[in-house]
Amino acid sequence: EVNACPGPDLRKILEDLRCQYETLMERNRKETEQWYACKVEEVNLEVVTSSQEIESSNKQVTELRRQLQALEINVQAQLTMKENLESSLTETECRYNKYLAELQNQISCVEQRLAEIRAEMECQNQEYKTLLDVKCRLEQEIQTY
Repeated sequence: EVNACPGPDLRKILEDLRCQYETLMERNRKETEQWYACKVEEVNLEVVTSSQEIESSNKQVTELRRQLQALEINVQAQLTMKENLESSLTETECRYNKYLAELQNQISCVEQRLAEIRAEMECQNQEYKTLLDVKCRLEQEIQTY
């Protein structure tokens, strides 16, 4: 029989390797779980932040819509008021144009009557001068007699 050295204990070596791999697998599993938990927490924080931002944006959009609606109502009211004022202005212009036409007609009548009165006065003045001249001559004739 051959005297051989006892060979390495394969069972022990395999058991050591197995123990090392199990330790490595456990460490990798824990690291993966921690990484996963960290990522889940990050995503949850992002979801919460995004939800808050969306809620804030929705509130802002709602407020802006309300403001827009109020401004549209205000613009419509201003346009209606403008139309009413323009209509009132047109009515007032028509009324005052009519009144002005009446006044101009009255002024024309008064000017015509004034011209007639002046002409009459001129005639009467001529007659008066003629009569005064006749009177003066008659008085002179009377004095001569």
